[in-house]
Amino acid sequence: MTVYLVGAGPGDPGLLTRKGEALLRAADVVVYDRLAPVELLELARSGAELVDVGKAPGAAPMSQDEINALLVARGTDGRCVVRLKGGDPFVFGRGGEEAEACIAAGVPFEVVPGVTSAIAAAAYAGIPVTHRRVSTSVTIVTGHEDPAKGGDDTRWDVLARSGGTIVILMGAGRLAEIATALIEGGRPASTPVAAVRYGTRPDQHTIRATLGTIASAGVQPPSAIVVGEVAALDFPWFERQPLFGRTIVVTRAREQMSELRERLGALGAAVLEVPAIRCTPLDFAVPDLEHFGWLVFTSANGVDAFFDGGLGPAGLDARALAGLRIAVIGPGTAAALERRGLRADLLPERFVAESLVDAFPTGTERVLLARAEVARDVLPDGLARKGHDVEVLAVYRTEPAAIGPAALDRIRSGPVDAITFTSSSTVENFCAAMGGAPADPRARVVSIGPVTSEAARAHGMCVDAEAEPHTIDGLVDAVVRLFSR
Repeated sequence: MTVYLVGAGPGDPGLLTRKGEALLRAADVVVYDRLAPVELLELARSGAELVDVGKAPGAAPMSQDEINALLVARGTDGRCVVRLKGGDPFVFGRGGEEAEACIAAGVPFEVVPGVTSAIAAAAYAGIPVTHRRVSTSVTIVTGHEDPAKGGDDTRWDVLARSGGTIVILMGAGRLAEIATALIEGGRPASTPVAAVRYGTRPDQHTIRATLGTIASAGVQPPSAIVVGEVAALDFPWFERQPLFGRTIVVTRAREQMSELRERLGALGAAVLEVPAIRCTPLDFAVPDLEHFGWLVFTSANGVDAFFDGGLGPAGLDARALAGLRIAVIGPGTAAALERRGLRADLLPERFVAESLVDAFPTGTERVLLARAEVARDVLPDGLARKGHDVEVLAVYRTEPAAIGPAALDRIRSGPVDAITFTSSSTVENFCAAMGGAPADPRARVVSIGPVTSEAARAHGMCVDAEAEPHTIDGLVDAVVRLFSR
């Protein structure tokens, strides 16, 4: 029965520590903040209890005392509890109060530090909080002290005279008062200031001003405010990412979404997940593989369903395929096969069914085609014309996934820069949920290949870019090329 106070970092989910990730995957209960990246909740195992205790300005589902009591109660139950907190638990995160509550109740706890926004937000804005020739010290201070204390303990006049960099968290609401106090304390009005809102996130926004002008610059919470000569430095990298500030819709099945989401996010995009389909494994019996010369897979889903289903609960392994040659439609399918300890014997130059038919040798062998329950008949018909005896084995089906109204409203209200489609079924189900093609002319359409493009055009969409090659890498490259123009 341990309570783990885990720092989630400032917004970029990639900044979570490896220990924090391991604890999230093992947790029975996750108690999370508003500023903790929502993507991190996907790491929690199925069945874990997720409790939202996030505080917003002027609203809080739970008081701090209630949160403390919740952690003690869940910890006393003997469960693994992760308290997921934005930034670092012990940097203005009230982690100290939660630790005190655990100690008082005799509940074991551990602290897993996180990356604080005081450092990371500035870094993502291209501002080093220390620089050997500019500032050799940094002071982190809250601009929003506990109102129950009845006074402000922060000596702004002393901070003003101390020199070095000052980083103010939770200070946007009192920024005019703070700036005045620093100027009156001796900091020149010309001192550079940078306010980084939503630091490390795709919607990061940086305002640069001076101590004399920052109060009227429109700074909004949550912002990390950097005061000092380093705020005049500008080493941009994050905001120059090729997709920074772009909102990209991903319609791929949730089971397959992580790779595409991570690739786009690493390039600076805000990814809106709208899984239009879900993949459901089917019950099937694998025929006697000794009677086949070829095994053909058309997707990574087909590979996973084939090996994880059939032949009883233990599933298949590589030994069952001894003597078989294996053909795959593309590198993603080949990679899924390699994870099973096998390599494809045939991979076409273009990653579509027609190209696989062209590359397949003519002959009279028996071919087992493991694929989705509903799919185009290009492969079985084409291989049959080449003389082969083809048996189709349906190992999974794609079904429409329920798209939440909030996601649909977000797409309708915009702005959305691009919508990506990875199969004709994602097009069909997305348009069905939307009640037709997206009406926003600003939303570009990016397709993974010609079959998907054809489906999009059939629904009245203009396909602005098509992946070449027809892979996830090709799709990401197509999005980047589209906006680099």
